[in-house]
Amino acid sequence: MSGLRVVPTWRHGQERLYVCRRDGHNLAWYDREAGRINLLSEERREDVLEVLGPFVTGPVTVGPPPVPTPAELARLSLHPDDDLAPNRPGEALLISLDRDPGPAHRLRPDPRRRALAAEQAVGEALDRLDGAGWHTLHSVPLPGGDRIHHLVIGPGGLFALHTLYARKQRVTVADPVVTLGRRDSQPLLRRVRADADRASYALTAEVRPVLALVAAADVTITAPPLREVRVLRDTEVRGLGRTGGVLKPADVEALHAMARDRRVWSAAG
Repeated sequence: MSGLRVVPTWRHGQERLYVCRRDGHNLAWYDREAGRINLLSEERREDVLEVLGPFVTGPVTVGPPPVPTPAELARLSLHPDDDLAPNRPGEALLISLDRDPGPAHRLRPDPRRRALAAEQAVGEALDRLDGAGWHTLHSVPLPGGDRIHHLVIGPGGLFALHTLYARKQRVTVADPVVTLGRRDSQPLLRRVRADADRASYALTAEVRPVLALVAAADVTITAPPLREVRVLRDTEVRGLGRTGGVLKPADVEALHAMARDRRVWSAAG
């Protein structure tokens, strides 16, 4: 037995199969779309090809990866369980619903499904920024069971987005409270700011807070300007991609490589 295992990952609809040792160290990855097996070490070439055999479809090129960037090297050094990059929008909610779907018939819709719809809508919009020098991490875990819905890193800086499902509802923002329709007001902006502050501490970089409202019928901000927090509709979040002048490409890649490491977030207490 070679002692190797194949770990599939998904990002923006593209699949990569990583070949790892028992200790989690990566030896190679198979990019099915490119038809290429990238070897990090020739010493275990035959073992890698053997374990990937059942997964290979069509002709492939085998060889060393094309001149890896520092960010790619950082990613390859991560154990798959510590890499947050493959997280889907709403990853934590997807896991929760898979483990406990709830009763088949409910008088009211499961609030987790509405929250999931909101995170998926915003997440899909943010993922479209990837080709413009931006990176988005979804469902970033924080100590104590909290999480950042979306962390966006790009030329315009770092942003921690909290999404709120507001379909056909009127939203009133009066710092720090947010009122959704006729529901009781909640001091949501305090949490949005706190999440960004915790991210700033973990990454030792400024992270700006954003509240993203999904499918709101109307948005009223009663006491502008809001302190530090940006409030955006889901149709406006892609506008973050038009900001710049804060981070250089090398800084973006370095921060992304750092932020995707789950262990970094243990310092965000």
